[in-house]
Amino acid sequence: MSKFKRIETGIEGLVVIEPTVFGDNRGFFMESYSKKDFEEIGLKMEFVQDNHSKSKKGVLRGLHFQTKHTQGKLVRVIAGSVLDVAVDLRDGSKTFGQHYIVELTEENKRMVYVPEGFAHGFLTLEDDTEFQYKCTNYYAPEFDSGVLWNDSDISIDWNFEKYGLKEEEILLSEKDKVQQTLKEFVESGVKL
Repeated sequence: MSKFKRIETGIEGLVVIEPTVFGDNRGFFMESYSKKDFEEIGLKMEFVQDNHSKSKKGVLRGLHFQTKHTQGKLVRVIAGSVLDVAVDLRDGSKTFGQHYIVELTEENKRMVYVPEGFAHGFLTLEDDTEFQYKCTNYYAPEFDSGVLWNDSDISIDWNFEKYGLKEEEILLSEKDKVQQTLKEFVESGVKL
C-alpha cells in the first residue's frame, strides 16, 4: 500500500495528495515526497528546485506560470493555511480556463500536484504561513508571467468573508495587480 493517497480533482493531471501521517504524544512524522511511492500512484515527475515562502494573513500570490520552461509544482503548507488555486491554461485541454480550489493547512497536511501548463496562486489565511513547493523546472525570470487573480472570465471565489478578510485589504505584489486577463493570454498566442 502506498504512503500517499491520490485524490482526483476533475481536471486531468491536477491531483490532491494525502500523505500517511504517524502521530503520537511526541508529535508526528510523515514523508512529504518519495519518488518510488509517487510513481506507485501514477505521478512520475522529476523535481529540480525547491521553494519556500512565508507570508502574513491576506497575502495573495498569483496566478503565476512560465511561458517557456513551464513548471509542475508539488505544493504544501508547513505552517498556517492557504486557499490554493490552480487554473488550467494548457493548449487544447478540455478544461482550459477552469480552476480548482483547495484549502491546504498545517493540520490537514494535504499537498497538490499542479502540472505544467497551469497558472497557480494562493491566498494566505493566517499570519506566518509557510508555503513550500517542489518544481519540475528551474525558475526562468525572463519567461515569468501570470493571469489576473480576479479575472471575471476565470471567476474564482476567494471566499474572503469566510476567512475574515476584505478584498480591498488583500496584499498583492505590484506585478500581480496588473497581470493579463485570460482573454489577453489567449490573444497573445502563447501555448502552454
